[in-house]
Amino acid sequence: MIIAQLYQHYLKHPKICTDTRKITKGCMFFALKGDNFNGNTFAHQALAMGASFAIIDEAVYAEPEKCILVNNVLSTLQELAIYHRQQLHIPVIGLTGSNGKTTSKELINAVLSQKFKTSATIGNLNNHIGVPLSILSIPSNAQIAIIEMGANHQKEIEMLSNICQPSHGFITNVGKAHLEGFGGFDGVKKGKGELYTYLEKSGATLFINHDNPHLLEMMGNKVFKETITYGTGNNNFLQGELVANNPYLKVKWQSALGTSTVQSQLTGSYNFDNILVSIAIGLYFGLQAHEINAGIQNYIPENNRSQILKTSKNTLICDYYNANPSSMLAAIKNLNELNATNKVAILGDMFELGEDAETEHQSIINAAINCNFNQCIFIGNEFFKASKTAKAIFFDTTLAAQNFLQSHPLSKSLILIKGSRSMRLETLVQYL
Repeated sequence: MIIAQLYQHYLKHPKICTDTRKITKGCMFFALKGDNFNGNTFAHQALAMGASFAIIDEAVYAEPEKCILVNNVLSTLQELAIYHRQQLHIPVIGLTGSNGKTTSKELINAVLSQKFKTSATIGNLNNHIGVPLSILSIPSNAQIAIIEMGANHQKEIEMLSNICQPSHGFITNVGKAHLEGFGGFDGVKKGKGELYTYLEKSGATLFINHDNPHLLEMMGNKVFKETITYGTGNNNFLQGELVANNPYLKVKWQSALGTSTVQSQLTGSYNFDNILVSIAIGLYFGLQAHEINAGIQNYIPENNRSQILKTSKNTLICDYYNANPSSMLAAIKNLNELNATNKVAILGDMFELGEDAETEHQSIINAAINCNFNQCIFIGNEFFKASKTAKAIFFDTTLAAQNFLQSHPLSKSLILIKGSRSMRLETLVQYL
């Protein structure tokens, strides 16, 4: 079946599902394969649960009429997303970066939805499967879409850009994330920079943080349809200033509309840039200052990204969704800047660092120790292998840290909890 024919089925059944645990009546089930599963084997179950069609690539699982046999389910999903994107005549904002992607995406969505019918990536569906699903979830009445793209190796952003075909785009930042897959920091810049290459080639609009030397270097002499700058300098389309971080950020900003100040519900000075890009994009698309500020003020972070949680004993900065050396240093720096009597850093291992793992974990230990926090607790095999110091406590497992915190309770402290997702640092909260 050619994509144009499959698209007619999609128009009648626009809900796409790849997981039988999330089947809804009338959806189209795409039988994807993974390292440990074969979606084809679930096709019959999906149809029995109410799916309208099952797209499969193994004929043995076909049922008359309800199964659509293709050469490769994944590539078909991607091709269908491209076809749908080509039918959309709306701005599509594509974004990537080492840190802050999801927060930026959600802030932009919060701002633009004050005026437009928006569609944005749900959660972090930002890979070779998530981006097609995000594109296919854009409804016909959407006026603007915001699509997040993640990557851990070269050519991935190029591939995702070709799927979502952004008319506007930006990179949040580049840092020491996925060093193993990208081949070092220079590889990160090259890989993320594939978005700039696409935007130039397609004649799209670029938003760029004019304070970030790495992004300016990556942009080089590329020419875009428009280049919209934001930063702290007064020669930008948007000029911003961080006026408070105690612990929530307050930002003063200035543009052709005049000067305004917005109080956010975000913590972490590293979120200043994320707020700025959402303001810049709001301005670009014609929102008024009060609309932009309302979007930012009402946005509450979720998914354990820079969330403030007050327990009966302590105030926690819950930032354990993920971690890399750049985001870890930013979180440590932010804790150091906050005004509190007792500060504690609880830090978990960072992954996908390859041969840089030992060096980067030791650097994080040194940075945290130098801040003279009341206590530093490091958790995980990589931290445990590093040079020990009497100024910190080390555990090889999260369970060991749980036991310690249970027998040595902390109170009246401001506690940063930061680490990679698989460290499961959220299990420590009940003891804090």
